[in-house]
Amino acid sequence: MFDKSVYIARRKALASKISSGIILLPGNNEAPCNYAGNTYPFRQDSTFLYYFGLDKPDLAAVIDADSGEEILFGNDVDMDDIIWMGPQPLFADEAASVGVDKSAPRAKVADCVKAALKKSRKVHILPPYREDTRNELCELLGLKLAELKSAVSVELIRAVVSQRLIKEPCEIAEIDKACNLGYAMHYTAMQMMKPGMSEQQLVGILEGVCLSEGYMTSFATILSQHGETLHNHCHSDILTAGKLCVIDAGAELGSHYASDFTRTWPVSGKFTERQKEIYTIVSTANQYALDAARPGITYRDVHLGASKIILQGLSNLGLVKGDIEEMCAAGVQGLFMPHGLGHNMGLDVHDMENLGENYVGYDDDQERAKQLGLGSLRMARKLVPGQVITDEPGIYFIPALIEKWKKEGTNAHYVNFSALENYYNFGGIRLEDDLLITASGARLLGSKRLPITVRQVENAMRNN
Repeated sequence: MFDKSVYIARRKALASKISSGIILLPGNNEAPCNYAGNTYPFRQDSTFLYYFGLDKPDLAAVIDADSGEEILFGNDVDMDDIIWMGPQPLFADEAASVGVDKSAPRAKVADCVKAALKKSRKVHILPPYREDTRNELCELLGLKLAELKSAVSVELIRAVVSQRLIKEPCEIAEIDKACNLGYAMHYTAMQMMKPGMSEQQLVGILEGVCLSEGYMTSFATILSQHGETLHNHCHSDILTAGKLCVIDAGAELGSHYASDFTRTWPVSGKFTERQKEIYTIVSTANQYALDAARPGITYRDVHLGASKIILQGLSNLGLVKGDIEEMCAAGVQGLFMPHGLGHNMGLDVHDMENLGENYVGYDDDQERAKQLGLGSLRMARKLVPGQVITDEPGIYFIPALIEKWKKEGTNAHYVNFSALENYYNFGGIRLEDDLLITASGARLLGSKRLPITVRQVENAMRNN
């Protein structure tokens, strides 16, 4: 939790962006795993954390955009709670610790909302992503579930995005720490990787590094020798010499700021010549994005620049043919990289995407493309200082997708389908770093960079 002045300033700025009415921000509740008393690890709603900082279940808050009044709703503990949890602070004291003078029992949020509705005041809410929150909002607002979507406040979404998109120095410091922990996770896994061990064993080693110093992983770990499956969470194989292992994993600190790195390591510690060729194309595209990202350029243009590097590299290998600009315009790169170059990152590893990807990742004058790959670009905005984004190009050889394009004749005059048959067992390569947009360019987050070039990787793994 930051100093209370941080939260006071954030809430004041938020209220100033809303024309009138009240802002209702429910926190998260605990979620049962397989019976009521056995819950998943509690994770507070990120927007609630951003404005109120209190990391505990069963809270809600209201900000009056007209008067500036703020109320936190939560309960004091009873003796049963004390027996199981130990002594707890008074809720009024917790509210005061983040600069809120007025607090009330959790159930009283219904009276507050009812009073606002009775006066025909607007109640601003964000899109709920949990079923219990949806149900509560429907009850509070007197709506059916099907009506809730239309009650979401676009004005509030835009106000929250405008604040959370630009990271404050205190946030950047936390993200740097999360990236340092992410570095330790990946570097340890790289050093421990050996043919003959199971993928699951390596997952346990990597996640153990995170759990020993962080809150939890920032998302479900991707670790697989089948890198052609972009989000492969199956860890059932044995690590085999000659194969590549994609590891996409990140850390979430106790403050809940996140990191997100991807590296692709050769299981045996050395790349084959074919692996070197593809890996070098991806690492070149990764470096291009780091060098190109700067204030004033759109990340859509950086994505397209990285796509052209990938197409040029594949053209040099005889896997595609034709003019690079024409191929890029036709979307040929989507066959090999069917995802976007990166996304926003912060309190959420995909920052604020629960508010709507287009609100978070696109400026008002931008339209989302329908092309494979470019259409999946989560972050297309014009870059400004303080944004935190990922840089994660990749090349994947997905037999089913290649066969589909071949059968349908998609971009047939650009793609050498017969040559691609030799890559059906290749897998995939993705390389991801986390970037902070600065006044003059971009810098890597964290104090160290994971090995990225072929030489750096092989040198780091020479003793495996």
